[in-house]
Amino acid sequence: MKIEIPALPVPRTSKPQTDIGRWLLSHPVESHVSEHHPWYRVLWLTGVDYFSTLSYQPGIALLAAGILSPIATILLVLVTLVCAVPTYGEVAKRSYAGQGSIAILENFLKGWWSKLTVLVLLGFAITDFIITMTLSSADAALHLTHNSFLEPYLSGHELGLTILLLTVLTLVFLKGFKEAIQIAMLIAIPFIVLTFITLTVGVIEVFKHPELWTNWHLALFQKQDPIGIFIASAILFPRLALGMSGFETGVSVMPLIKDDEASVHGVPTTRIRDTKKMLWTAALIMSVALILSSFVTTLLIPSNLATTSEIEGRAISYLAHHFLGQSWGSLYDFSTVLILWFAGASALAALLHLIARYLPRYGMAPRWIAYQRPLILTIFVVAIAVTIFFDADVKKQAGAYATGVLALMLSASVAVFLVIWKEESTKRIKRHLKAFFFLAVSAVFLFALVDNIILRPDGLYISLVFIGMILILSAISRWQRSLELRVDKITFQSADSQELWQNIVGKKCHLVPCRTNSREHRAAKFKDLKESYKFTGPVAFLHIRLMDNQSEFLSTPNITVTMDGSNYVIKVTGAVAIANMVAYISELLDPISLFIGLTGEDLMTQAFRYLIWGQGETGLLVYRILINYWEWTPEKDVRPQIFLMSDPSN
Repeated sequence: MKIEIPALPVPRTSKPQTDIGRWLLSHPVESHVSEHHPWYRVLWLTGVDYFSTLSYQPGIALLAAGILSPIATILLVLVTLVCAVPTYGEVAKRSYAGQGSIAILENFLKGWWSKLTVLVLLGFAITDFIITMTLSSADAALHLTHNSFLEPYLSGHELGLTILLLTVLTLVFLKGFKEAIQIAMLIAIPFIVLTFITLTVGVIEVFKHPELWTNWHLALFQKQDPIGIFIASAILFPRLALGMSGFETGVSVMPLIKDDEASVHGVPTTRIRDTKKMLWTAALIMSVALILSSFVTTLLIPSNLATTSEIEGRAISYLAHHFLGQSWGSLYDFSTVLILWFAGASALAALLHLIARYLPRYGMAPRWIAYQRPLILTIFVVAIAVTIFFDADVKKQAGAYATGVLALMLSASVAVFLVIWKEESTKRIKRHLKAFFFLAVSAVFLFALVDNIILRPDGLYISLVFIGMILILSAISRWQRSLELRVDKITFQSADSQELWQNIVGKKCHLVPCRTNSREHRAAKFKDLKESYKFTGPVAFLHIRLMDNQSEFLSTPNITVTMDGSNYVIKVTGAVAIANMVAYISELLDPISLFIGLTGEDLMTQAFRYLIWGQGETGLLVYRILINYWEWTPEKDVRPQIFLMSDPSN
């Protein structure tokens, strides 16, 4: 039975010397969930992201599709119910820790391909969540500047208001954001109620004026037949993809859902079932609202106003002011601003945990990325830059937003297809049919993504910028952190190994790494050492075997210790880099001296080989890693003596 013991502490950022530094590094990003709630309460936490799109989606749909808006919206709803909800139901079933579709692909792929895929998807996810923040704040500013009471004072200040809203959001998170579910309920429920009341009034107005329906119907079929209308609407529906923006958030919050039943083989069955209920409920509410809003805005808003700033991004608000009066319209504007602001909060929270969940574990982020406040400030700077780039224009940001949403949905459907196809099951035909269904779903999302990129390539450009930034910063960070010990924890193969280990800890042996683990090689090595150096005491020969997946940054090595005459043999398996493991064992063992052979090969080649595969000029690297570690740790009485030997046969 393996015995697990804690690892040595690894070098982290030095302790901050100033009050500002201590304040910045005082709150790590935690994925720990302390409270659980019924699914119908958690619904509103994902709903602030999903439902908030109602504030701008109908206006964007009317602008993009015109009289085809209701038909294109119905197709969007069909894609939501037939494709998106089943896909994320499967994601919830297979990623119930809240890590979403990215984690499924990470586990399905191996090595560097897995990490590269995750980094690319993180780029799209960052696009999604950053644009959620900036677009929501921009649309909130639009509602404020076009409110009849505030317009004389705020008109023309959309950019400044957007930056102000993002600043307030950042300050709230820096202070500490608690009771998110309660706040989400207080914001989302009134917004949905006010929205449906406004839409109901709109439907009544349509019934009062049947000529509106007749005129729309005549205009719709004047130049096209039903097949042509369907094809045109299918081409247009990707522009309405913002109406599907809340599903990735939906699965990310599922750890908050209460699990009442005992888990089956560690799987929270109740939580998974209730998450599916939450996804279906949110989708049905949104579907009804989208269809109603598309019809009433298309029929009630004059065509000459459809492309004006009066309607763009605030179509339902226009109806609220026009048909229910300025007081009701202002109440609706206030509720809309709140849910848009909190949608940014939901996106920021998701972004914090998403980045902290992957990049530090890969060694592809500086240590401070695991702390809330520096990460929040970094995201704030990026959000301000995006806002200025798009001039706080809702329409201009829609393409980038849709690109991020559709890319994540495509990755989710592909992940579900791959997992189902590879699953072991006695019902092979049923499993393959299910896999082909999600392959078809992937084709739908791929079409929508490609169509959106062709029509609005700026979304892809923004995503590529984020992807490029992540790849470059990840490579730099991995290189800078390559001198860390890179061990998460260690295990001993047996109690006997641990006992033998304790016999040589603390200046009781000489450590000699060996590439070859054979009695003959050790005997020859020991003889050469005795002839070249004067030392007393036993020798501990160290042999390290790397793990198959050397793209991992941290490892959990296993140690076996045996006797070879009067000397010891330490065998380590599961390391990610030889030099780092030698340095780690040296620090853990604290030997009298450390003898390491040099190969004499080209240093640039060695450095590149070390960075990618963890193999290089071991002696020099061990020396650098130990020096780096000693600068960080309290000084011991006597450090091990290090002997670098010109011995290519080591």
